[in-house]
Amino acid sequence: MDDFPYVADRTALNDAQALILAFGSAAADEAFARADRSRDLGNHIHFCRWRQIERLVGWLSAGRADGTIH
Repeated sequence: MDDFPYVADRTALNDAQALILAFGSAAADEAFARADRSRDLGNHIHFCRWRQIERLVGWLSAGRADGTIH
């Protein structure tokens, strides 16, 4: 990924980690499904949140470091 994902708060990181632990390589798919359900319910805030978590899962699962490493 060329861009760093937006991280709204620590809860987003916790949710991304929980999805990765529970669903493994399908974690991004699960975040996408949750975003889809939120959209279908008319909850645009949760839709956006789960889409960001989907991107965050992909970034965390990339297996490489981006940016500055200290």
